[in-house]
Amino acid sequence: MKMVDVGAKPKTERVAVATGLLRMQAETRERILAGKMEKGDVLAAARLAGIMAAKRTPDFIPLCHPIALSGVEVTLEPVTEGLTVRVTVRTVDRTGVEMEALTAACAAALTVYDMCKSSDRGMVLDAVRLEHKSGGRSGTWEREPVKKAAASSRPARKRARAGR
Repeated sequence: MKMVDVGAKPKTERVAVATGLLRMQAETRERILAGKMEKGDVLAAARLAGIMAAKRTPDFIPLCHPIALSGVEVTLEPVTEGLTVRVTVRTVDRTGVEMEALTAACAAALTVYDMCKSSDRGMVLDAVRLEHKSGGRSGTWEREPVKKAAASSRPARKRARAGR
């Protein structure tokens, strides 16, 4: 194992966006939004946890470079299934911030779980993923939107397996 040497790389602006979905009961989501959870303001705590986690990512991911972050934005939005977490991390440095964005998304979602587990232990952290990265030698990468055709092909695959 080794930490990649980024010393010869030029400093460039780099941005990464990660998202996650925290599935929960509708009642739990409504209590969070109404500010009626016993431990306090769940959304504020989750935003703060995400920012703190982005800053401390090299402490959790062994080969991740410590870099100076220029900005971290964490948002949590209600959706039918629960809450979505969206994190945007920025830097001007020699390496990207994908791991910081992913770590922050996980920490924000885990904070929601921790603060709400007494009323909904069945919550599920799901679909944590990189949505966007820009900067550096590899340039910009965007996640492809989910296509309806791909979703509709799943039942066909199930039928094919069942016929074996």
